[in-house]
Amino acid sequence: MLLNMKDLLAVANEKNFAVPAFNIGTGQILNAVVECCEEKQAPVILAIHPNELEFQGDSFIEMCKDKANKSHVPMCIHLDHGETMEQVQRAIRCGFTSVMIDASSKSFEDNISITKEVIKVAHPLGVSVEAELGTIGDIKEDSGNREIGAKEIVFTQPEDAKKFVEETGCDTLAIAIGTAHGIYPKDFVPHLEQELLTEIKNTVSIPLVLHGGSANPDSEIAEAVKRGVNKINISSDIKDAFYQQTRKTLANDAVIREPFDLYVDSIAAMKKVVNQKIDLFDDADKMKYYKL
Repeated sequence: MLLNMKDLLAVANEKNFAVPAFNIGTGQILNAVVECCEEKQAPVILAIHPNELEFQGDSFIEMCKDKANKSHVPMCIHLDHGETMEQVQRAIRCGFTSVMIDASSKSFEDNISITKEVIKVAHPLGVSVEAELGTIGDIKEDSGNREIGAKEIVFTQPEDAKKFVEETGCDTLAIAIGTAHGIYPKDFVPHLEQELLTEIKNTVSIPLVLHGGSANPDSEIAEAVKRGVNKINISSDIKDAFYQQTRKTLANDAVIREPFDLYVDSIAAMKKVVNQKIDLFDDADKMKYYKL
């Protein structure tokens, strides 16, 4: 069942759980995520970054839409971290039901202005809009081309969040409370500012989004869900599980060349992470709250 994110997260906001937004950069990841969510009756957001869309091509979205339309599980196809109007427009033309405009690196005033321009385009078409306020952390790459989290974080302030939501009319807001994107450096110890989250939740009524969190303890993530986070982005964790196992498979059996043989164990390893995140976010068995 294909929904926009506003409708998908309205239920999560009311019932106090979080919907995972899994980055599905390949067909193998897409299929595994959908299978896990159907087994667990868990609503899901199929997140695709502009780089992933560029890699897969527009036709990949037809596959995503087909999966969603043939499933009873509520799903949203979401543009993750769109940075330009061109990326947003491409996503809308492809059939995304939700887009994120990330102007968090701009000034507060410019962030509001850019977000409002995207909303003018998206809302009349029934496409929901996520914005970001505060510095969650830039994606950097080390010599192994792994995503690592930035150390500097500018926290979202409740009064800014209130003004931002009122002036833009965004449907969801990604906030900075102590996470960064990707796999954290070894010397970086993450910590979520839970009281700040509660303050923001008490200030705005729309669903809140948590980006990052790959190295945060499960107890912190679970607490954030209890305090009102309704969407959590997951990318590095599932990809790391998938491709670490792929490397092992290739190292142990050099004759494997068929994808349906090569990825069997990789998919199984990734599904363990997907299922664990669904349970952690209290997302399992929440399909019952949606009208089919």
